[in-house]
Amino acid sequence: MPTPETILVAVAVIAKGTKILIAKRAAEQHQGDKWEYPGGKVEAGESVEQALVRELDEELGIKVQSQQALLEISHQYPEKTVKLMVQWVDEFDGNPVGRENQPLRWVEAQDLPSFTFPDANGPITEAIVARLRC
Repeated sequence: MPTPETILVAVAVIAKGTKILIAKRAAEQHQGDKWEYPGGKVEAGESVEQALVRELDEELGIKVQSQQALLEISHQYPEKTVKLMVQWVDEFDGNPVGRENQPLRWVEAQDLPSFTFPDANGPITEAIVARLRC
């Protein structure tokens, strides 16, 4: 039986005080209509940090000034495995805009558990709440 592919993804927890930026996935995407922390696939030859800078510029129009590793998550979906490299971003230039027409929302960290995220994102929400001690 073939092994499902593993996809390396750079994920940003974008923080402004105790608020966290989340984006809604398009209905036609894998795990569609769920909220997510912005980011995207790491391309060949890129570091996680480089991929996150590129993705946040492409998707949100912001320039990352600082990022720190928060956690790594491997999650097995039936059709693939994702390895999420999660970075904390609290220094950036610009105002985030959904450049791919995705809805964005700034949410108080303590309210994040009330949103529906892909299963792989559960540990991210837990890490945010723990970091901000909500």
